[in-house]
Amino acid sequence: MSDEMSIEDYLAAGGVLTSPGNVPPRYRAELMRMMTTFVDSELAGAAGFADIINEGPGIKERIAAAKIVLEKTDNADKVLRLMAEFGVDTARYANHHPWTARLDRDADIGATRSGHDMRLAVFNYPLQGWADAVAMNLLMGQAVAVQLAEFAHVSYSPLADAFRAIAPIENRHTELAEEGLMRLMEEGRSDELQASVDYWWPRVAASFGATDSQNAERLQKFGLRRTGNAALRTQWETAATAALKRIGLAAG
Repeated sequence: MSDEMSIEDYLAAGGVLTSPGNVPPRYRAELMRMMTTFVDSELAGAAGFADIINEGPGIKERIAAAKIVLEKTDNADKVLRLMAEFGVDTARYANHHPWTARLDRDADIGATRSGHDMRLAVFNYPLQGWADAVAMNLLMGQAVAVQLAEFAHVSYSPLADAFRAIAPIENRHTELAEEGLMRLMEEGRSDELQASVDYWWPRVAASFGATDSQNAERLQKFGLRRTGNAALRTQWETAATAALKRIGLAAG
């Protein structure tokens, strides 16, 4: 970075940062928010899915669910280790929030947080049995794929590297969900699955945030985002609709 160039101009021009020592305060705040949201969402998601493991219809399904819980927790740890470099007490962090806490099934909080932590709003809703969990996992997995493709280019290079390592693991979780839904469809459970898709669709969609977010513009200036919320949501809608069509279900 040139001595004559401000760090904001450097980031806006595509520059990258590599360590906490050269991160300015406003950038640090946005970076920590991004990392915290990811970690809290992974831990809350893993905690919710853990309660469903023994509802799997067979050993193969239970092994897959347990692996998903393990890997989501490990993905959270990858980013939490980066947060530790900014002074976060990682030993306390994992036990500080009620990761299993959920709202009522019929609650409607849009994209707002519940107050427990920084998890995406969608992770405040309870899963209702195995089929519902698999349907949610497919829709949210498609959303995570879109978000991680975006985050793989963030200007804080250690985090970009972490997200690139995490992406194929999360993609495999989505593949497992699609396979699971196909098996459930073969059992004649299409009405039940469609009801779950209809329930989760708007809640997953809300995870992309407001279409006119001023914060998104600030993130773009910092090199922490490249694409607006509306465009990311459209990418998800296209991918999720195609996945549901392969299974024989319709978008919610």
